[in-house]
Amino acid sequence: MSIEAIFHVAPHTVALREVRPAKPGPGELLVRAHCSAISPGTESLIFRGGVPENLKLDEQLASLDGHFRYPFKYGYALVGEVIGVGSREDRRWQGRRVFAFHPHQTEAVIGKRYCHLLPEGMPADRALFLANMETALNLVMDAAPLTGERGMVFGQGVVGLLAAAVLGQFPLEELITADPVPLRRELSQKLGVSLAIDPSRGRELAVLEDCLFDADQSGLDFAIEVSGQIEGLNQAIRLCGFDSRIVVGSWYGRNAGLVDLGGHFHRRRIKLISSQVSTIDPALSGRWSKERRLALALDWLDRVAPEQFITHRFGPADCQVAFELAGDKNAGALQVIFEF
Repeated sequence: MSIEAIFHVAPHTVALREVRPAKPGPGELLVRAHCSAISPGTESLIFRGGVPENLKLDEQLASLDGHFRYPFKYGYALVGEVIGVGSREDRRWQGRRVFAFHPHQTEAVIGKRYCHLLPEGMPADRALFLANMETALNLVMDAAPLTGERGMVFGQGVVGLLAAAVLGQFPLEELITADPVPLRRELSQKLGVSLAIDPSRGRELAVLEDCLFDADQSGLDFAIEVSGQIEGLNQAIRLCGFDSRIVVGSWYGRNAGLVDLGGHFHRRRIKLISSQVSTIDPALSGRWSKERRLALALDWLDRVAPEQFITHRFGPADCQVAFELAGDKNAGALQVIFEF
């Protein structure tokens, strides 16, 4: 059986190509893919050619070695079955299903450290969201919500929805979300948020601002920005109050636009916090490790059942259509996956 992988070959263009088969060595597993997921944020940005060529694909993952120079593979959410191991000590992995941080590929040799055993019975399409759930948990940890606070999540793509689902379990005074896509706002409200607005409608944003800064209110205590748009960050600055904090999870890419660091930002002493899932906040690292956070993410997958966010399923041969759909916010797609 030939082994195929999806390559980015030019801006706005992907193609399915054959790759050379390999045998696993010590510490490696041969994984046959069941399904993989397109990251709606990062991979759509990459598909558009919005990432500098001299930037490394990922400094943490061996499967993403190299730079954004065509052709290249990219992806980090693959679920499959271990069909071969590189050493006798890894025989317990044989026949087990794993989540792997690996690009879209029918079969691959993957370092064991980049594979995670899945609980028996967990649906493969649910497990696809493990990386996104870990990212959402990381965002919430960086936001450090407190009882009685008012919080807001800008962007209700998959990561934004998962962050809202986690925050919905906190005893907040109010949880608000913003997204211009009606389907995403509907899902957000089903997760229990108190208000979901369309930030592209100036009137809705203005009314919310008036409510957040009326006589006895002082704006948002915190915000999480995962809209992928600089305007989302500017809106968060506009709605956050004195000594508030904004966790920035978006990757804006080239030509992102201007951040408004004018009067509101300085006079209110708003804190901007960068968030990236490859590391733990140093303030938490005494008690939290990436392994502990990943175990928590697995638990939260069963709580949220995020396979409900899958809107489109494709075979790998339809990769061009799949990526075009995933990158078009007006097409009604939320999570697009490949089934092998």
